[in-house]
Amino acid sequence: MSELSVNDLHLDYGTGAHANPILKGVSMQLQRGEVVALLGPSGSGKTTLLRAVAGLESPKAGTIDIATRRVFDGSRNFEMPAEERNLGLVFQSYALWPHKTVSDNVAYGLKLRKVGSSDIAARVKAVLAQLGLGHLGERYPHQLSGGQQQRVAIARALVYNPQVILLDEPLSNLDAKLREEARAFLRELIVRLGLSALMVTHDQGEAMAISDRILLLNNGRIEQQGTPQSMYQTPDTLFTAEFMGSNNKLAAQVVSRQGDRVTLKLEGGTATATLRGNPDAAPGKNVTGIIRVEQVRISDQPSDNAIRLPLSTCMYLGDRWECLFKAGNPDDSGNGTVGLRAYAPQRLEQGEYWLCLPEQALWAF
Repeated sequence: MSELSVNDLHLDYGTGAHANPILKGVSMQLQRGEVVALLGPSGSGKTTLLRAVAGLESPKAGTIDIATRRVFDGSRNFEMPAEERNLGLVFQSYALWPHKTVSDNVAYGLKLRKVGSSDIAARVKAVLAQLGLGHLGERYPHQLSGGQQQRVAIARALVYNPQVILLDEPLSNLDAKLREEARAFLRELIVRLGLSALMVTHDQGEAMAISDRILLLNNGRIEQQGTPQSMYQTPDTLFTAEFMGSNNKLAAQVVSRQGDRVTLKLEGGTATATLRGNPDAAPGKNVTGIIRVEQVRISDQPSDNAIRLPLSTCMYLGDRWECLFKAGNPDDSGNGTVGLRAYAPQRLEQGEYWLCLPEQALWAF
């Protein structure tokens, strides 16, 4: 059963000739117990979609259903107020009341709903215990760490058992190390409580780690959707391939083609690639080659499906070295192919190397 269903949603900012379309016919579903991440660059419409579901933005057309309740219907000019939608909201800023204790912050939504004081106390105590905050109930937000504040915001969203919880960049205010810990905590919590969650993020690693399914938005439309594995391993478009993962983007020309196998002329040699999303790639046509950085293999000996390039520099990353190979010269404006990246277990000596580009991992668009 769908906990949330959005159908052909359109939303503009402004009116008339000055209208700026933000959502251009978005449709999606969130199943019970599922976590869906809305992923995309700034301006793609992901936060606007979340706010429209929450009732904080007014769409122009389409429908939104929460379980069996219709909360927005553009054809009937019907829009249910945000406070009646029974959704849990976790904002990017956490939005905690600075003058209220942790317990009072969590209880605030229950008080607005006229829940009895004894029931409020029991539910607040239970949700704080679930999130490891039971000993912090009488503290104020400024007395908490960033990670603790985040958990208080989540507790406040969960305390009245909403059908769907909406998370707007929930980890963006945390430093890098704490984000990794919070990511694991959030995923464990969602699975343990069987939550249905819709999460906005611009971090593709965060989306892949936490969600069951990803919706990648591009300019107000869904570019592609699927499991994290399918989005990463089998992108349908160049936009998806570039957005997901850390990539090398290579200028290439088609030499020959057999079905979905194409031989490409690249800087440093030729290599066979897998054609994706570009069925008219005829010999002589220019295409874009994409390969994940971690898929490139470095060798000082000739190898299969490899090109030869000179080493430019190496950068130490702690557990490995990131090596940059020269793959062309930028023009006067700074444009052009400037390098191909690969990982190595140790620092490499200057010189030329063979870079193996596995056929199934080298995609031509």
